[in-house]
Amino acid sequence: MAKFDDLSRLLEKFVKDGLPGCACAVAKEGKTLFEGYFGYADIEDKRPVTEDTVFRLFSMTKVIICTAAMMLYERGKFLLNEPIYEYFPEYRDTHVLITQPNGNQVIRKARNPMLIKHAFMMAVGLPYPFFDSPVAREMEKVMNDLTQKHGKYDIVTEVRAMASVPVAFEPGTRWLYGYGHDIVAGLIQLVSGKTVGQFLQEEIFDPLGMKDTGYRYRDDIESRMVSLYKREENGEMKKIDGMFDEYHKPDAIYEAGGAGLYSTVKDYLKFSQMLANGGVYNGERIIGRKTIDLMRTNHLNAVQLQDFTNSYLAGYGYGLGVRTLISKAEGHSNGSEGEFGWTGALGTYVSIDPQEKASIVYMHQMMPNMEEYHHLRVRAVANGCL
Repeated sequence: MAKFDDLSRLLEKFVKDGLPGCACAVAKEGKTLFEGYFGYADIEDKRPVTEDTVFRLFSMTKVIICTAAMMLYERGKFLLNEPIYEYFPEYRDTHVLITQPNGNQVIRKARNPMLIKHAFMMAVGLPYPFFDSPVAREMEKVMNDLTQKHGKYDIVTEVRAMASVPVAFEPGTRWLYGYGHDIVAGLIQLVSGKTVGQFLQEEIFDPLGMKDTGYRYRDDIESRMVSLYKREENGEMKKIDGMFDEYHKPDAIYEAGGAGLYSTVKDYLKFSQMLANGGVYNGERIIGRKTIDLMRTNHLNAVQLQDFTNSYLAGYGYGLGVRTLISKAEGHSNGSEGEFGWTGALGTYVSIDPQEKASIVYMHQMMPNMEEYHHLRVRAVANGCL
């Protein structure tokens, strides 16, 4: 059986092999079993990674957003099989961009409506605007037009405007990583009557005591933010500006669903433990256990699983905003079937295992993030310790 000393040695090796710094914690049944901080949050300033170091979550924002939205589902605010146009009428007229065998592109009206569940499960056909595709370029144009018109704008304004973009496939038929959870964030704001950040603060962060998590800089958060490094081909680390850090500024308005939150390992561990323990943390119920079970059920069909699966995600399906382990053998994983979580573009990772009531949170900030090398080793060692 692995021991937590083995996890410490692994994380020390990550830093020795060139990672600027990293942090990791493992908890079970509300009790922290391991907490470790290694290397530097800023190499030049010799500022170490500590329990107070703040990381950009990027796509680990998605797990929080989808949990928040499912809390509203539990309150009867929407149904998963309802068309999005019931809430955003602009989506009543969805069109699909089709590339014909000769390369010509035609646009036709979608046969089926885009459903709310399609946004959760990444089946709306809208990628991210920074992807290289005809649909992505249309999305980028929409964002540029919004900036010219409004300067700063909120997520609901953007979601409404994105309805004009022809999608990459018939809604619900394929899986394509991208804008779905931003639509979910817009839905949160629309049906709750609060900004996304306000809803998260009141319903999740405050009850769980997540004092270092949010969209906007406050108090000393900015000074505790980890620096972002780009790993050059020769292995040297070059400090670069934090991507999308402008949305952390106190005067920012935009609150995305797919990225945008910052947090610490300790804060995110509380959130992950709440989900691992049936929606309850320190006696505070946030969400129902059966709703979590729905989130971590695979929602993809065979065609969509082919779109989704790669070597990093081997053995996983995709639920409502989370990967979910459906085959330990195919995933080469010593975790439990039904273990779920997600990853952030700069190297953050969460694994939540309701069967064990355990969770793993790991964070670093580097481009490329080398997620497969780092995360799957952390998963193997941490699960071995359980």
